[in-house]
Amino acid sequence: MVYVFLADGFETVEALCPVDVMRRAGLCVKTVSLNKNKYVKSRQDVTVVADIYIEEIKNLEGVELLMLPGGMPGTLNLKNCKYLLRLLKEAASCGIKLAAICAAPSVLGALGLLEGKEAVCFPGFEGELKGAKISAKKVVVDGNFITGAGMGAALDFGLAIVEVLLSKEKAKEIKSSVLAD
Repeated sequence: MVYVFLADGFETVEALCPVDVMRRAGLCVKTVSLNKNKYVKSRQDVTVVADIYIEEIKNLEGVELLMLPGGMPGTLNLKNCKYLLRLLKEAASCGIKLAAICAAPSVLGALGLLEGKEAVCFPGFEGELKGAKISAKKVVVDGNFITGAGMGAALDFGLAIVEVLLSKEKAKEIKSSVLAD
């Protein structure tokens, strides 16, 4: 199971492109609303109906990855959700993979989870990745962490998740099927 957390103000492509790629690869992906209802509005005023509410996640049994899309004020809304922060810390301590793109790696950084890890984020947020080795790459995989630079890296970010959770071959298959070669 993969959970993708959506807070009002999320970056549309950074959330939905990786969801699309992961679902094409056959992964079980659930979008998760941080709101009191399942409607979440993106930074670009695209309303998405999430699959579940965050309160429905009672434990992380069977969870392979938690993903955070960027965007503003979406990233701030992620950072302000105490229940999400608790889930992220628990996931990290259990060895569950964490993925964040654009400004969202700052959420992981604020929790000290990127200490000593190579990571990337949207330019200007590097200072919030406490203890991370900042990369110039579009997408970075370091241990259980996958980070992406921004919207332009959303496809590669999604493919990196597929490669980590499934295989390099499956990621190549999906990349070819969407004509990204």
